[in-house]
Amino acid sequence: MAEVAGGLLPHLRELRRRVMVAGGVYLIGVAVLMNWSSPVFNFMAAPLLAALPPGTPMIFLGAPDVFFTYLKIALLGSLFATSPVTFYQLWAFIAPGLYLHEKRLFSFSVAGSVVLFIIGGAFAYFIVFPLVFAFFLGFATDQIHALPAVREYLSLFMKLLFAFGLSFEIPIILVLATRLGLTTPERLAGQRRYVIVWAFIIAAILTPPDVISQILLAVPMLALFEIGLLLAKAGRRPDEVPAEEG
Repeated sequence: MAEVAGGLLPHLRELRRRVMVAGGVYLIGVAVLMNWSSPVFNFMAAPLLAALPPGTPMIFLGAPDVFFTYLKIALLGSLFATSPVTFYQLWAFIAPGLYLHEKRLFSFSVAGSVVLFIIGGAFAYFIVFPLVFAFFLGFATDQIHALPAVREYLSLFMKLLFAFGLSFEIPIILVLATRLGLTTPERLAGQRRYVIVWAFIIAAILTPPDVISQILLAVPMLALFEIGLLLAKAGRRPDEVPAEEG
């Protein structure tokens, strides 16, 4: 028992040290980004402001709303900005215990996840947001004017951004599931009709109650599912190919 504890304690100390390094860098990032929250929010609000009549302001309903909005931007922004340090600390901790093929799979997963999340966020920002905001703001009349609130807009923005960013992770999830032996591409392909139904259900839950954003999320999810199947088939070893395909 003493030998087990003696072998475990150095790993726990190393883990604590790496968590403290990652946490410290994250807090520094928050402090730095608080000074840049205003221009970042202006960038985030650009799709909405472009759909509003020229000169329409954004408002805040409570005195602390703007401060907490900027704080949330700094907290989330630092999470992304310092993610290379966080992933490096995680990698440095677990890499010594991994086999070569596991290291390759981990590296592929991290790099692929980051790239796909950025693509999903860019898709939402440049394509989905302008269409959705134009749809919603199209109901304004001479008597009903849109005055969007800062806090509510940030919540909507982050909800849609994460919904699309996470949905674009589908290929990575499918590749990991097949490489870890949890399923096979053939089994996944056999569930395609259920995937179609669930894609639209998930899109309806994650997006505002309008058909445009739901379709713009569900259709890419289905396309990414098919891409994930192709990658899963292409990435497996020859001995994993079913007899009828080999």
